[in-house]
Amino acid sequence: MKKINLKKANPAQAAGSETADFKWMGKDTAAVLIAAVLTAAVRAGFEYMTGGDMDALSPGFPALIAFFLTFFMLKHRFSFLPVDHGRQYAVQGMASKGKLRGVGIIMVICFLVTSLVFVRFSFEYLIYAILIFIEMMSGYLDDASSSAWQDYKKGAIDLGVSLLTGIVFVVTNSTNTYIGKAQITLHPVVYVVLAAVLVWASINATNCVDGVDGLCGSLSIITILSIALIYMGDLNQSYFEYSLIMAGVLLAYLIFNTKPSSMLMGDAGSRAIGVLIAILIMKSGHPLSYLVLAIVMIVDGLTGLVKVFFKRFFHISFFRTLKTPLHDEMRRDLLTGEDTTPKPKKPRVRNWQDPQIVARFCIIQTAASVLWYALGL
Repeated sequence: MKKINLKKANPAQAAGSETADFKWMGKDTAAVLIAAVLTAAVRAGFEYMTGGDMDALSPGFPALIAFFLTFFMLKHRFSFLPVDHGRQYAVQGMASKGKLRGVGIIMVICFLVTSLVFVRFSFEYLIYAILIFIEMMSGYLDDASSSAWQDYKKGAIDLGVSLLTGIVFVVTNSTNTYIGKAQITLHPVVYVVLAAVLVWASINATNCVDGVDGLCGSLSIITILSIALIYMGDLNQSYFEYSLIMAGVLLAYLIFNTKPSSMLMGDAGSRAIGVLIAILIMKSGHPLSYLVLAIVMIVDGLTGLVKVFFKRFFHISFFRTLKTPLHDEMRRDLLTGEDTTPKPKKPRVRNWQDPQIVARFCIIQTAASVLWYALGL
């Protein structure tokens, strides 16, 4: 019988026997079957009530289904999910030790199932769903790996998904783009390049924000709903419903991720959400609005990537005393362990608690979205 390290074991391994492994596998299978049967039953019931016209349903119904489906699946705590071992040099990095990691694989699958089953089917969205699934799986494999993947490996996958997303969009949509109230038409090749940059930035910004309990989920909800509500007239009904479905998934996740959290979405969730946000903003026809409707994610998440990029490739260092992502700077004085970031000449008090960071960052993002809506852009 194989030896099991109880310190690193997941719930099935901690039972200490292969019999327990099979028991957990049986429970996992039962949970999936129950969810599948209930989803099929609800779908059949809706088809009966609407005569097969799913567009007759309120856009809120699929979102409600996604919420309960995600809650049920996360509540089960699947045995194959990895356990976080903490991060030695991150602010409060060891606080995540022992929590389930990579639950984004459950969240994204719930989102994809709900969106494909309860929303009008389109070939374009099917390709997007496959790309979201690929990004999710790459993130999950990184989450479950005993050693973190190299940046270049993850970057290559992100670049491939970003380019394919841009190509699919150009093939199936017009390249007409709004800059404020002015409309311009971009050359397809130019649009693909710019779209790839947008998708790549969205993936990495969303991923970098996922370092505080409740922060990534909350900011993602605000950004996604801002896009959906401000550009409701530009998005077709299907993509409006996709926005609500992901909001429902994230709300269910936040039940388990608010401080003190018991599980983390990991790269499996954050990277896939980043792809969806980029798709939604492109479908709105106002891609530049991403700079405002996701401003907190951009400033918080991408600052560190920009610092690393210039230091690694150009040997240029700036903001040396600024700890990144910025949410770590905001709670710098709460650091446990070694801090290698140079100290500022003039000490700055940074002792925000996690709930304060989430609340204040969400207030800033909400204010930015409301301002953008008020400007009518």
